[in-house]
Amino acid sequence: FQRCVGMDALNSLHSTTFEIDEKHGTDYHKRFLEFVKMVQKENLVIGGAMTDPKGDRSKGPADQDDPDLFTRIVDKDEKGIYVSGAKAHQTGCINSHWIILMPTVRLTENDKDWAIVGAIPADAKGVTYIYGRQSCDTRSMEEGDIDDGNAKYGGQEALIILDRVFIPWDKVFMNGEYEFASMLIERFTCYHRRSYVCKTGLGDVLIGAAATIADYNGVPKVSHIKDKIIEMTHLNETIFAAGIASSHQGQKMKSGVYLNDDMLAQVRKHNVTRFPYEISRLAQDIAGGLVVTLPS
Repeated sequence: FQRCVGMDALNSLHSTTFEIDEKHGTDYHKRFLEFVKMVQKENLVIGGAMTDPKGDRSKGPADQDDPDLFTRIVDKDEKGIYVSGAKAHQTGCINSHWIILMPTVRLTENDKDWAIVGAIPADAKGVTYIYGRQSCDTRSMEEGDIDDGNAKYGGQEALIILDRVFIPWDKVFMNGEYEFASMLIERFTCYHRRSYVCKTGLGDVLIGAAATIADYNGVPKVSHIKDKIIEMTHLNETIFAAGIASSHQGQKMKSGVYLNDDMLAQVRKHNVTRFPYEISRLAQDIAGGLVVTLPS
């Protein structure tokens, strides 16, 4: 289930930890590579936790009335650090083995305590999940199996509350280097917005379903039906094309990993916030009222 977020976190941390070490003489990259070896050996699923509740969006972490609106270091000792705060909109965290905590905004020198990156087991002491849901979850609760979707391993949403969660030093990959927070965020989002190309798989299924309904209705050769299916395909493949182009235009980083093209990744992100909805609208046009009035 959903390894893309963890993959994006690992790729962005590979280059960022390398460049932090280059400037500060730290050993984050070595720690990080040891963590990656464990992930690969044990075939672990990683949840990338970047988004904080944020509170007043006009203020940085250090200026909030509640300092825990952004994840921060609250204590440290010879064994490691302790963090508190929360991570919101965490799709897939329930299904992950480990969670990587990362900053979510550009930080200043006043925000050093919030400049933290670390890996924790998903069941670490002090972690609480407030479980959410997705709009179509009730399908898996209905009798029968005609429309279960991915009943056991589908989308899972949660808010993660962190209460003095311990991170040993060997799992800490940023500790106060605030000037690198924006670099990490930008690289993570570049990878992740390219990863949204997965939505074209859903588009393929919807296009196939719409074409099948047109067959059932006896109108597969009607011109406006064909035009709509062609437009659905055009929109879907445009999303896919921007993702492939972003990867093809990637550049090698100092650490040795490649970073896909940022501009094309942002274009792909914009496409995926618009085109899937138009594809769905066209599918409903083709299917007619059957889609919304058919018995469950």
